[in-house]
Amino acid sequence: MTRPLVNEMKAASHRQQAGVGLVEVLVAVLVLSVGLLGMAGLQLSSMRANASALAKTQATTLAADMLDRMRANRAAAVAGDYDTGFADAHSGSSVAEEDLAEWKVLLARALPEGEGEVISNGALVTVTVRWDEPWADNADGDGHVFVVARSRL
Repeated sequence: MTRPLVNEMKAASHRQQAGVGLVEVLVAVLVLSVGLLGMAGLQLSSMRANASALAKTQATTLAADMLDRMRANRAAAVAGDYDTGFADAHSGSSVAEEDLAEWKVLLARALPEGEGEVISNGALVTVTVRWDEPWADNADGDGHVFVVARSRL
């Protein structure tokens, strides 16, 4: 091969590879951005799971709190004085009314849109706590999640 032919081949080779480095960089940036989006999605999912776990723990604790209040005032609980619906308001005219009023305030403070219901059948009691969690898998159509505690006083 002669010298001019070699130089001509090198020049043609450089023209064919022009911009290849830029394409490699763009592909690397694309792969990196997809990875970062995946990590952001995992972080969001983790934060939602942690918030859900905290709410379930608080709801369970508040349901147990109501059962303890009822055990401390067993005669009124068996008589049905603690029975309440989700939307019922209480004034605090008796120990049971004071317990219910305080419990409803605690529910509203601890949980998003937190509400409680107590249904008794003699010494058998069902305490239901519900709150809003629109992203939850087990939420009803309105975005409510429930914790139900049943006990014998």
